[in-house]
Parts: sequence; structure tokens; C-alpha cells
Amino acid sequence: MLRIILTAVLICGSTAVYAQELTTAQRDACMGDYQKFCKSVTPGGGRIIACLAKESDKLTPACKKVLAAAEKK
Repeated sequence: MLRIILTAVLICGSTAVYAQELTTAQRDACMGDYQKFCKSVTPGGGRIIACLAKESDKLTPACKKVLAAAEKK
């Protein structure tokens, strides 16, 4: 259930800067970071992406790479 919510938020709820369709591998790269730092964040409106970005210095290298790639699009 959590994976479905995160997927929906990452795909539909992201801001224009982060708007992109993420692959399963990209979503998986940030799942642990989401659960560790942002699980209390209410989905929608790009709040989870913003939370992950706020915690960027603590994220795994794989998730940092996903966020950096999303910013470029």
C-alpha cells in the first residue's frame, strides 16, 4: 500500500520542476529514504518530493541521483 501511495505521489503530486514519470527502479531508489525521513508527510502537492529534497544531505546516493535527474527535466 505504501509503495502505491509513494508511486502516485511521485508521479502525480510532484511540482513542475520534478514532473516526470519515474521508473520502478527510480521509485525503489527513494523508497527507503521516504520511509525513513518523510513517511509522516501527507501525500499530494509535491510534499513528499519537497521533503526528500529538504533531507537531501541525508539521502542515499541512489535517491540523490534520482532527484538530481528529476530537477534537470
